[in-house]
Amino acid sequence: MTPLARRLRITVLGGGNGSFAAAGDMALAGHEVRLWRRDATAVEAHRAAGSTIAVKDSRGTHEARLALVTTDMAAALDGAELILCPAPATAQPDIARLLAPYLADGQVVFLPPGTLGTVLMARALHDAGRAPRVAFAETGTLPWLARKHGPHEVAITVRAVRLPVGVFPLDRAEMALDVISAAFPGVVEPCGDALSGALMNAGAIIHPPLIIMNAGPLQHFEKWDIHNEGTVPAIRRTTDTLDAERVAVREALGYGAPHFPLAHHYAKTGEEWMYGRASHDRLTESGDWRERIVLTQHRYMMEDLRLGLSLIISAAELAEVPVPLARAFSAIGAAIRGETPDFTGRTLADAGLGGLDRAGIARVLQHGF
Repeated sequence: MTPLARRLRITVLGGGNGSFAAAGDMALAGHEVRLWRRDATAVEAHRAAGSTIAVKDSRGTHEARLALVTTDMAAALDGAELILCPAPATAQPDIARLLAPYLADGQVVFLPPGTLGTVLMARALHDAGRAPRVAFAETGTLPWLARKHGPHEVAITVRAVRLPVGVFPLDRAEMALDVISAAFPGVVEPCGDALSGALMNAGAIIHPPLIIMNAGPLQHFEKWDIHNEGTVPAIRRTTDTLDAERVAVREALGYGAPHFPLAHHYAKTGEEWMYGRASHDRLTESGDWRERIVLTQHRYMMEDLRLGLSLIISAAELAEVPVPLARAFSAIGAAIRGETPDFTGRTLADAGLGGLDRAGIARVLQHGF
């Protein structure tokens, strides 16, 4: 472990793969970690088992002890400097309402990744009539490639080496980046405001082509690895084209490089992507992504496609940039789910920026509500 430069009080929200990776890794790094989740039965079982998480990685298995496992949001947030929320974007509206009464001056809420959940949460705080000096931030990917191997055990295959981070409001960037950098030393790269951070979200680019274009084998076989045999040249070319639409939207909105093109994730040479070199190979070699994916229920569909792509489409409308592939995948996903393709899973308006022109949105992103 790298020597701890600064010990933080960290609260992790959620009970999934990312939340357990966050809680375990932060505790192993020497931070004081509390884990909040809504499932009271699971919390009670975790406490009875000692409030520990077994973290497995290339160096072996390590026991991480948590300071608290709780369903009580007030207790979880009391005194926390960093609030890590790796929960899916589908859970953000409910979590935002639960957070709003308890957030306090100086706290930083970090969504890895966010799908503009930073603005959504800040709006919920504003609508609750509260105005503590809180900063919200989001990045382009979960900082861990991880899968739970048991109720209190998580396997981490890869840790991020570069995290482009956008902050809301941008006026509080220094405050946010100081705390986040203490938790993720040497990997944080400021990328501007929250919308810039949201448009770094890799999940909305990599997963829609992989699940839509692998729909046949996903529904035919009990388990299928979309990242191994499911990643073929035709899909890779499609993904790069979809990613070019994302980059075009970023450029039209005035965001500069680096744009973290997904092609760098697969490349053997050149600029490193968020997970560094050979991360795709380690992912497929682990076998943890050979899994059952139910297309009408899985997070890749409900979060990355339904919410992530609709955000890109909404931002593209603001930027007046055509995004035909994003619209096509969104429409096909809606058909698979039995819904009307209205492209409104998560729009700028849904996040709290409705009724504003481009200049108005820029002002809110800079200064807050």
